[in-house]
Amino acid sequence: MERIKQGHAVSKGIGIGRAFVYTRYTPEKKVVYIDEKDVETTFARYHSILQQAHQEIDSIRESLEKKGDDKAKIFQAHLDILHDIALEEMIEQYIKQERFSIAYAVHEAFDMFIEIISQVEDDLIKERVADLKDVKNRVLRIEEGLPETNLSRLSEPSVIIADDLYPSDTATLDRNYVEALITEIGGVTSHTAIIAKSYEIPAILGIEGVMKKVKHGTPVIADAIKGELIIDPDEKLIDEYQIKRKEYKAKQALLITYLPLKPITKDNIKVEVTLNIGSASDEELSYVPYVDGVGLFRSEFLYMENDHLPTEDEQYQVYAKALKAFGEKPVILRTLDIGGDKELSYLALPKEDNPFLGCRAIRLCFEHPDILQTQLRAALRASVNGNLWLMFPMVGSIDDIEKIHDAVSQAKVSLDSEKIPYSTDVKVGVMIEIPSLILIADHVAKMVDFASIGTNDLCQYLTAVDRLNPLVSSYYQSYSPAMFRIIKMAIDAFNKEHKPISVCGELGGDPIAAPILLGLGMRKISMAKSSVAKIKKIITSHDMVKFSQAAHHILNLTKEKDVIEYVQSVLKLED
Repeated sequence: MERIKQGHAVSKGIGIGRAFVYTRYTPEKKVVYIDEKDVETTFARYHSILQQAHQEIDSIRESLEKKGDDKAKIFQAHLDILHDIALEEMIEQYIKQERFSIAYAVHEAFDMFIEIISQVEDDLIKERVADLKDVKNRVLRIEEGLPETNLSRLSEPSVIIADDLYPSDTATLDRNYVEALITEIGGVTSHTAIIAKSYEIPAILGIEGVMKKVKHGTPVIADAIKGELIIDPDEKLIDEYQIKRKEYKAKQALLITYLPLKPITKDNIKVEVTLNIGSASDEELSYVPYVDGVGLFRSEFLYMENDHLPTEDEQYQVYAKALKAFGEKPVILRTLDIGGDKELSYLALPKEDNPFLGCRAIRLCFEHPDILQTQLRAALRASVNGNLWLMFPMVGSIDDIEKIHDAVSQAKVSLDSEKIPYSTDVKVGVMIEIPSLILIADHVAKMVDFASIGTNDLCQYLTAVDRLNPLVSSYYQSYSPAMFRIIKMAIDAFNKEHKPISVCGELGGDPIAAPILLGLGMRKISMAKSSVAKIKKIITSHDMVKFSQAAHHILNLTKEKDVIEYVQSVLKLED
């Protein structure tokens, strides 16, 4: 038995199960020829590989279809590619005439098709490249005799152990069997952390070397309350943790009683508690009665969980669904926020040494105005169904804001020309995450309808720390007095102009940070659904005066640990 006390417990809870060590398959291309006498047996083996690939793909397709999941269509497309006549004939020719090995023939044939399709101008056809690569890798993996490690097909309670998890990995995650997520890379604000909180899956991220320490199938316990991974525990310890898990779940169930309460402090100050969502799923929309709207609609999830750029109509359907559900309550839709730790398999992003400081979010959309216009048209069309607020990420200057207004106007003009209706009351705002924008917040507040502070990236840029790099995670201090000082500058500027300002980053749902933000003058905070009841309990159990006194005290502190200790002692927060 071994205990590892490293990493960050980013999503609380306890997971017990067998380790599912997830390694993404990466094929290596080698030039290999076969003897003429082996041609027929090689070709026969290739068809056997095709049959196995068909069974794997069809099994995933059927599983998704039974769940009513639209992603089943992706795997039907994979079957079509697998049995494409032109591909099969080319691979047969390479094996029988050129005497290529199976792997070399598959590489050559698929790579040729990928190159041809990549040069086609039609975006819909270009999007098939990701599917071709997926099918190619599946065939090559089977040829190597390696097992499938698909996270949608778990058969027992499992603790996922991975180097990192990409959006494509979490898109098909089988939540019925996932007990916990453990990764070597990632911190409290990574994509995996956001997914874990959203799905309420215990998670510990940033455990260096964990892939080598845990063997596939080994029993493990993930204590994401203490931040501890226990490898190969004995039966006695497993029994103890079964009890601890029941106690934790009972405590969470008691906390849920705060969910229906109005978020009003004891001295009668109303706070708007809003929701961070990613897909307008029925599970997310079930929280409509308990919140004051959507503080952050992460529209990139719609892109990341697809195999192609979502069309205008596809986006319209999702946005309209959310707007209808929330009615008059505001829904803040963040435009496409791709780059940094978020990529699209079907869209080639520039290779950059510092992607978090590069062409991402609104910068990327300015480089691809067609993508931005498609999204804006879809959102504006959907706006007739509710109360839409448009928010733009990674805004760093007044120039950016002027470009944003021009882009929105262009979308409106195009809809007007087609006599397509949209709401004339759509608010346009910015996400404040670049410090330079806060230093001119007095001007910004005059040019936009609202703002929301993205504390994840704001902290990253303020502290000069790559928030996904575990080597410098101790320098990423989201409770630093410097963070709260700079946030106060933004709050003061927008409050002076009587413009709404909120927080939609991780600090909004954080028990230590939320009271400070409210004490600094914030009256709207957004969070994952798993944090709503906990934050409502804090709000309804205290006076705003107490929050204000605590907030102004911490502005004069100098260290993050002092902030944490002070807030916990004054507000008597429970873990």
